[in-house]
Amino acid sequence: MISLLRKPRRKPRAPAPPVMRLLTVEGRPIPLTIREHAQSTRMTLRIEPGGRALKMTVPIGLAQREVNAFLDRHHGWLATKLSRFADDRPLAEGSTILLRGVAHRVVRTGRLRGLTESAVEEGEAVLKVGGAPEHLRRRIADFLKKEARRDFEARVAVHAPKVGRRVASISIKDTRSRWGSCSAEGALSFSWRIVMAPPMVLDYLAAHEVAHLREMNHGPRFWALCRSLHPAMDEAQAWLKRHGTLLHAIDFT
Repeated sequence: MISLLRKPRRKPRAPAPPVMRLLTVEGRPIPLTIREHAQSTRMTLRIEPGGRALKMTVPIGLAQREVNAFLDRHHGWLATKLSRFADDRPLAEGSTILLRGVAHRVVRTGRLRGLTESAVEEGEAVLKVGGAPEHLRRRIADFLKKEARRDFEARVAVHAPKVGRRVASISIKDTRSRWGSCSAEGALSFSWRIVMAPPMVLDYLAAHEVAHLREMNHGPRFWALCRSLHPAMDEAQAWLKRHGTLLHAIDFT
């Protein structure tokens, strides 16, 4: 009798910890996170919302030279995609900021105290901001958060009774991966940056998350319910696809 000894199977190697580095694209340093994934069979590269960072997923054990070659081959693609963010400027007096889809010119009041408020002066929409110059961006962000909460609370109050569900809470955050979420307990969360978009976009997101109170999925019944709450759903989705990432590009720090 002849017996063949089989080599014991090697235990699959666990993914290595993520590697973080700076990638220079057209003279601009961009943070890059490289992460191994057990199910990956090819390299994928994603630009984070706002063009502020890159994320790359690679198969386990891939040689660094292959990663570098992939990045070299896609340098032109990255430069083109990131160029849309190249002209972004920090918010300052005289800059423009969107509020409910309307461009407002930022005007400092010169007063150390006082609420930030929108107004129309000589036919022009302006955002009047008090406080020290170094606090201007933070004060604008605080104002947008307050306005976003007011708008979302108002629209959720309209949509929730239509689906016969109770909302446990509403929170306003600065999320990057999604514009809103709904938990199984009925807690809704929204990105405050959406208050810069036209009102129909904010209303769509409110309707979208309220629809999840009844349908915790993205199946046909969910989309039918969402459309019944917000008939202009396609238009709102198209606006987000075209302009959403630009809202993330605005730096309020």
